[in-house]
Amino acid sequence: MFGRRRKDRGSNIEATDAASAGDLGAYDEPADEEYDEYATGSAADSGPYDIDEVDEETVTASRLDLGSVLVPLPAGGQIQVEMAPNGTPQNVHLVTQFGRITVSAYAAPKSPGQWREVAAELAETLRNDKAEVSIESGPWGRELHGRTANADLRFIGVDGFRWMIRCVVAAPSGNAGADSELVGIARSVISGTVVRRGSEPHPVRTPLPIVLPEALTRQLVAAQEQQQQAAAQQQQGAAPAQPAPRTAPPEQPAQQTRQVPPARQTPPRRGESGSAMQQLGF
Repeated sequence: MFGRRRKDRGSNIEATDAASAGDLGAYDEPADEEYDEYATGSAADSGPYDIDEVDEETVTASRLDLGSVLVPLPAGGQIQVEMAPNGTPQNVHLVTQFGRITVSAYAAPKSPGQWREVAAELAETLRNDKAEVSIESGPWGRELHGRTANADLRFIGVDGFRWMIRCVVAAPSGNAGADSELVGIARSVISGTVVRRGSEPHPVRTPLPIVLPEALTRQLVAAQEQQQQAAAQQQQGAAPAQPAPRTAPPEQPAQQTRQVPPARQTPPRRGESGSAMQQLGF
């Protein structure tokens, strides 16, 4: 099922079949120290995979197909879709009892090293947002751990062939440490992720497009229709505004007020990487 053809490292290693989406086997390929000095080599020798390295029909059946990425769903996890102001899906979050996991794919050059640059920029934006930041060693290399008064964030990146994976782990304060349950789940998800880069040209660091499955799209449309109906019913059931009393002095006219529901829009981003805290709503 998983025939390894690591284009970025020039190896031709075959993987054994896996029994499930969460068990993707191990490989004998040693960690490349020049690839990233933070790499430990433990999980870097498994996924994430390029779509050309796997049997697409098999992995599609066992993962959530989002077009550019196919991700395994953690046990008990729920899906949360974040929509851009223009109505297109911007992020798909995997929500667990411990916190939230977001896996995204970006266009990258053929040679590795983009995550190193992105990580440095993310660290700077985190510090600008008054977060305490540390750089730690992870299975695929450097990871960023940001701590704020309200939440903990961990950024995990993986360089591939013309693509880069970025995983954002968001949890309550003190729950995104390297040994936490949530980070363990996130690393398992990354290890089982498959990237469908496609042959279309994309500028470097451009997010690869997200395409929702048809069933998920139908659920979103149904949910939006229910929200619109509820809003219409609430508006129809609102008490009409009372007219101003006739005895009111002309120099103090009665003021009329209207209840307007607050707008919910995705916070603006700063560049391709964006402000780390803006992207997560903090």
